Amino acid sequence: MKIICNENSVKYLGRTILKGDDLFLSLSGSGIAFVYEGKGLDLTLLGGGAALVPDNDGNYARMAVYVDDARVYDLQLQAPKTTLRVAESAEKETHVIRVVKLSECAMSLAAIAPLEIAEGETIKPAPAKARKIEFIGDSITCGYGIDDEDPLHPFKTANEDVTRAYAYKTAMALDADYSMFSTSGYGIISGYTGDPTVKMTNQLIPDFYEWMGFSYDNMPGFAAPMEMAWDFSRFVPDAIVLNLGTNDDSYCQEDENRQQEYADQYVAFLKVIRKHNPGAMIFCVLGLMGDRLYPWVCKAAKKYSEETGDQRITTVHLPEQDEKAGFVCDYHPLESAHQKAADELVPAIRKVMGW
Repeated sequence: MKIICNENSVKYLGRTILKGDDLFLSLSGSGIAFVYEGKGLDLTLLGGGAALVPDNDGNYARMAVYVDDARVYDLQLQAPKTTLRVAESAEKETHVIRVVKLSECAMSLAAIAPLEIAEGETIKPAPAKARKIEFIGDSITCGYGIDDEDPLHPFKTANEDVTRAYAYKTAMALDADYSMFSTSGYGIISGYTGDPTVKMTNQLIPDFYEWMGFSYDNMPGFAAPMEMAWDFSRFVPDAIVLNLGTNDDSYCQEDENRQQEYADQYVAFLKVIRKHNPGAMIFCVLGLMGDRLYPWVCKAAKKYSEETGDQRITTVHLPEQDEKAGFVCDYHPLESAHQKAADELVPAIRKVMGW
């Protein structure tokens, strides 16, 4: 018996779009959660265009499957279709099952085909949590390189795991449902640049926030994520964590005119965020990979409040990673550094939100 992954059968994790029988996943952390009663179900995962490349150097969509919070599958989708047997048992049992996309949208897309269960077995959505948080960020939020503790190694989706990063850890600590909107290398006025004379204006989160993200990959049967508008009524966050500036800093450096441009465009983006999320408390954070732009984050938050009268915004300084402790690939934060950031952010959110 086939069960389509719609809102009557599963809880959506993050931004997802159902087209026909298949559920499209693009962003880090997106997926489904459901309660299953039976003797074992078949889960079919669909790989994007990357899955058609015979040797893609570890850059396939990475997926995890959890049964009662235990990760039972961790795989990359190296074929157009992969079917997994999940929660198999001799007698009927009840389990909470989650399917989570560990890798980000830029390099990898995926989809979930209808679930297959036997007659007499049931699937229903996992219970919604009382709290909801959206995270907007870059590679740090994605968990870039976190499974490869060699800073000289390059990025691969194979070593990216959003569940080991500060944002996911924060959501779990607060027992909140989450939605991630994050892309590695992206910023407010410039994406990451190795040459400060070159401004990367094609890598800006504000350009894609109202869509399903950005990707170099493609998903057969679906439009590109940057062509699929997001319906903000589908996930209404109580809190939003905005962590952007690390990539902008590669362009801004010590130039105050550029830093001021960053702050001005930060204010403009805050207005877009507020338009779509009128009731959310906004937490503007920075610092895990450097805090040179943090004072400008504070200036932007203050200017936004002065211009709009909106007081539902605050700033949080995240602790910078310790170079003595080491790094993961491309000098990104270790999981321990992510944990320290979450340990700073969680009580700040609790205090402001009364959680």
